[in-house]
Amino acid sequence: MLGINIDDVLAVIQSIRPQLIAVVVALVLAIAVTVAVNRKTVVSQSTRKLAHSTVWVAAVAAITVCINLMLTGPLSNMLTMATAERYELSEQTIEQTNELAVNIEREGITMLENDGMLPLADTTAINVFGWASTNPIYGGTGSGALSDAYPTTSLLDGLHEAGFETNDELTDFYTDYSTTRGVIAVTEADWSLPEPPAATYTQDMIDNAKAFSDTAMIVIGRVGGEGFDLPTDMNADTVTYNDNSSEYADFEEGQHYLELDRTERDMIDLVTANFENVALVYNGANAFELSFIRDYPQIRSVLWAPHPGQAGFTALGEILNGEVNPSGKTSDTFLNDLTQTPTWNNFGPNQYDNVSEFEIESARGLRSPKFVNYVEGIYVGYRYYETADDEGVLDYDATVQYPFGYGLSYTSFEQEMGEVSYDPSSGTVSFDVTVTNDGDVAGKDVVEVYVNPPYVNGGIEKASVNLVAFDKTGLLEPGESETVSIEFDDDDMASYDYKDARAYVLEQGDYVISINADSHTVIDEQTVTVSETITYDTEDNTHDGDAIPATNVFDAANGGLEYLSRADHFANADVALAAPTNYSMSDEDKATYYNLGNYDPTEFDDPDDEMPTTGADNGIRLADLRGVDYDDPQWDDLLDQLTVDEMDNLIANAGYQNAAVDSIGKVRLSDVDGPAALKDNFTGVSSIGLPCNVAVACSWNKDLAREFGQMIGQMAHEIHVSGWYAPSVNLHRFPFAGRNFEYFSEDPLLTGELAAEQMLGADEFGVYSFTKHFALNEQENERNGQLCTWSNEQAIREIYLKPFEIIVKADGDAQAMMGSYNYIGNTYASAHEGLNETVLRGEWGFRGFVETDYFSGPNYSYQTADQVIRAGTDAMLSTTDTTNHVEDRSATSVIEMRRAAHNILYTAVNSWVYENGEPEQSMPVWQVAMIAVDVVLGLLLVGLEVVAVRRYMSRRAAAAAEAGVRTQA
Repeated sequence: MLGINIDDVLAVIQSIRPQLIAVVVALVLAIAVTVAVNRKTVVSQSTRKLAHSTVWVAAVAAITVCINLMLTGPLSNMLTMATAERYELSEQTIEQTNELAVNIEREGITMLENDGMLPLADTTAINVFGWASTNPIYGGTGSGALSDAYPTTSLLDGLHEAGFETNDELTDFYTDYSTTRGVIAVTEADWSLPEPPAATYTQDMIDNAKAFSDTAMIVIGRVGGEGFDLPTDMNADTVTYNDNSSEYADFEEGQHYLELDRTERDMIDLVTANFENVALVYNGANAFELSFIRDYPQIRSVLWAPHPGQAGFTALGEILNGEVNPSGKTSDTFLNDLTQTPTWNNFGPNQYDNVSEFEIESARGLRSPKFVNYVEGIYVGYRYYETADDEGVLDYDATVQYPFGYGLSYTSFEQEMGEVSYDPSSGTVSFDVTVTNDGDVAGKDVVEVYVNPPYVNGGIEKASVNLVAFDKTGLLEPGESETVSIEFDDDDMASYDYKDARAYVLEQGDYVISINADSHTVIDEQTVTVSETITYDTEDNTHDGDAIPATNVFDAANGGLEYLSRADHFANADVALAAPTNYSMSDEDKATYYNLGNYDPTEFDDPDDEMPTTGADNGIRLADLRGVDYDDPQWDDLLDQLTVDEMDNLIANAGYQNAAVDSIGKVRLSDVDGPAALKDNFTGVSSIGLPCNVAVACSWNKDLAREFGQMIGQMAHEIHVSGWYAPSVNLHRFPFAGRNFEYFSEDPLLTGELAAEQMLGADEFGVYSFTKHFALNEQENERNGQLCTWSNEQAIREIYLKPFEIIVKADGDAQAMMGSYNYIGNTYASAHEGLNETVLRGEWGFRGFVETDYFSGPNYSYQTADQVIRAGTDAMLSTTDTTNHVEDRSATSVIEMRRAAHNILYTAVNSWVYENGEPEQSMPVWQVAMIAVDVVLGLLLVGLEVVAVRRYMSRRAAAAAEAGVRTQA
């Protein structure tokens, strides 16, 4: 979703165009009349002056009316939000939030290498090298950006708080070089990596550093954000960055953003040539190529420090001095060479070559459909690397540097797996894992449980390693043990068969349940045998408690592609994972492809639909229905009271708010960004930024995720926010995705379980969460460029929808969902009935409302309220009038508007704002000011016209008197 940017500006101009034209017409007419009157020689001076006055009073009155129409019409919601009362966090909440941020980062920082250098027990002085040490990454950009209203703990601050001294000469050297990082914003990106060339370090500086301490730390930083994916080729024409030297290029041909540039490598050469004790800190959220450390034996320790928010860097110092024992585990697989990912050749966008009929010229230029192919199927992240290794087609050690779920500690642990119990009648798999700290210092450990299902060559696709459960211990003292109870359902081991059964299937055979140190390293394993195949395809036998049996919904999104298959040891890998060769949209897909150029809602009206009741006088207030069941008949009585215009206002004007409906006591609610904070783009009010979701994922700690959500809820109360545009649960399909900082992991279970805790924590405070982006929004480039995302049903369900499913089933009541910009197959996600109705509400039982991602109508060329409300989306994340209003007012359309209003109101009334009955809401400040100005201006104009008329009459009388005198003379 977007903050305020050029799309907002364009949308505002478009929405007020009629009024602006009227203003221009009024001015032109006034000028024309004035000129015409001046040229009329027969017109008396007094008449001319009266005409001038009257014309300009009328012009000002007309312009005032136009301005009032702008303010009370297209600009009304923006003004209401911008002038809303500004609230502040209490000192207690600020303190609690900062402490939580540090706690998350304490467990989110992941130790990737350590030969005993850390913790630093023998020194309190560190030479900190790398420009990023003075300008580290605290959070992402766009909706994930942090507020500057609160103090920020810098990386160096974190070291100082832990008692370390750092080399001021180095710090000054870096800040003198540059104090700003290139801007990565929604609509522009400067990928420059400021770093002083090695030749600019003087020998005195190096000598002084060696005298200061024999310990060095190198900091490498990478940033990502909304609107742009990270460059896979730094020399591409579309990539902007500045070299650090005129004598060489920082990036050679073909190099990408997630590897060292020339200046960074030269700096590392310099440091390692002068220091034997070097620690490296990677500060970023995207998996980075760290294979270079093998070239430097002097780099003895490596820490991954994902975006820490505004206070989290305190944890870095505590880990370095040993006060905190690192317990983070990787949330993604780190490769030696990121070009070897199975997604390298198929990360969009790709431009279609035969879609001229769908091209639209917009204020943002020509808009034309594009595509991306998810040809790797279910083999995303570690699922691919582990399965390919088991199939003998991949050199694992040469490919993977750090597996998923990997992380080191200052102590060691032993995990003992109890006997696995499987009860087919209940479908429960359970066992205990006893974790013992058999090292020398206190620490925490993660229990990772994986399943290896039986695979039949050429049968249902199955990865050989699948995370099925996890938990984290408390702090264990040396010698202390904790028993972790693991329990999951057998249908969590099922696979989706989209070719034959068209349902979830738990196939007969042996399922190997293992506890692992990471996705690759098995600690112990046992086998569960499923005696007969179970197909979840009947009303009394659904998968994972689905309300109705899941069956194929996304056949149209398959695209006829060849997907990666495990058959015959990934025999089709070269073909399936190759770059696209067909850039044409099929005639079949064209036939049902819609955007603003060809969508006509009347073509989809049902003549048998009957117009529902509207505008009834049933005397029900929204507050009366708090806690009332979604299907209770009282809702029909309330909905009967709404007029069509009231329903349209709720639906059309839901950007950063939940609109008011005065007739039923529905007050305006505030919904705000973003994934690591609460950020009001209009008032400028923001909460403190917590660590990014990658840090939460690396903690593998459900309790911390719950506290994250609770703190969001607490802050929401204090700044009067009811809806939170988060959590963000798209997957790390590709390391270069710009918004990976905002999402959790490459794994859907880790993502879903932690995000569900965030949602539940906020829900404890009555804050409804907009889980986003629903669905298959794994890239930023051209995400709103009619990006057709092609995938098969198995991958869609098992991988990309799974986090959303986990969250909905954790609490499907009175929450919200934010759609995504992309198309799923050839259908805009927010207009995909199968996604929003069949799966979300039908199978999963979701109760709440679905909102689009940022709605810019004609600027994106495919968003229209008429289409999306007919497909299960309820509200437009719109701040201006574009195509966000429902134009078709047929019975079919009004029925859908009524359904949408029901979902929005049900969510609103069950928020914390209504917990004490109907809240009061006064007239917005800007309306009071407008009325006051109108009254004053109206009186002034009337007064001016009265004065003008009186002067005219006086001149007429004087002229008449003078004429009489002349006559008498």
